[in-house]
Amino acid sequence: MALVMSNPKAAKLSPDTFLEYRNAKLQEGCKPKTLNNHLTYLKAIYNELISTKVINYQNPLEGVKPIKIPETELAYLTTEQIEELLSTIKHPDALLISKICLSTGCRWGEAQSLQKRHIRNGQIQFTDTKSGKNRFIPISQELEQEILKRNEDKLFGFSLSAFNRALDKTSIELPKGQASHVLRHTFASHFMMNGGNILTLQKILGHSTINMTMRYAHLAPDHLQDAVQLSPMRVQP
Repeated sequence: MALVMSNPKAAKLSPDTFLEYRNAKLQEGCKPKTLNNHLTYLKAIYNELISTKVINYQNPLEGVKPIKIPETELAYLTTEQIEELLSTIKHPDALLISKICLSTGCRWGEAQSLQKRHIRNGQIQFTDTKSGKNRFIPISQELEQEILKRNEDKLFGFSLSAFNRALDKTSIELPKGQASHVLRHTFASHFMMNGGNILTLQKILGHSTINMTMRYAHLAPDHLQDAVQLSPMRVQP
C-alpha cells in the first residue's frame, strides 16, 4: 500500500490519496472486500498510534467509508445433498472434518486444527477462532467416539483439497466462492429452520455481533409472520 501511494509520511496521508490507491487497485481487479480490509488495517494503525499517544493528530482516514458490497447468497445443503456429499468423500480426514462442521457450525480451519485434548465431556472446544474467543459446542456421543478413536493427538492433516475434489464429483452446485464454508451455512440454516434461537446461534457460530447471524433469521419458521397476520389484505374470519 505504501509503495503504490508513493510512501507518504503518516501525517501527510490524505483521504484523496487513499481513494486514488483504492480506485487503481479496483482497476487491477482487486476485490472490494480486500480493499475494505486495507482501509480497516490503515485506520487501525492510526487509531493505535493515537491511543498510545505516539501521534497527536486526527486519523486522516476517519471519514473514508468502505465500499458497499451486495450481500452474497448463502447457499446451504438439503438433507439429501448432505447424504450425497458424505457418501462421496472417501478421504477419512475430510469426511470427519465435514461431519464436525455440519454438527457444530465451525469453520473448516477450526475443525482441521483440533487436537484430542479439545474433545471432552461431549463437547468440542474451538480455540484460536476468528473472533479470538474460545467456543464450547456440544456434540453427539457417536461423533465424540468417532473422533476419539484416532490415535494421534493432532487429529487431522490438511484435507481441504480432498473435500473440494469430492464436492466436484457430486451434483451439488454452489455460488462462486462457497465450498467448505457451505457446511457452516448448512448448520446455521438447518438450526434456524428447525426452530433454533437466533441468539443461541450467534454464540454457537462465534459471531461478535448479531448482525452477521441475522442473515439466517429469515429461515425461522415464524420469521416475519406478522406481515401475513397483520396485513390489510389478510383474510377476515
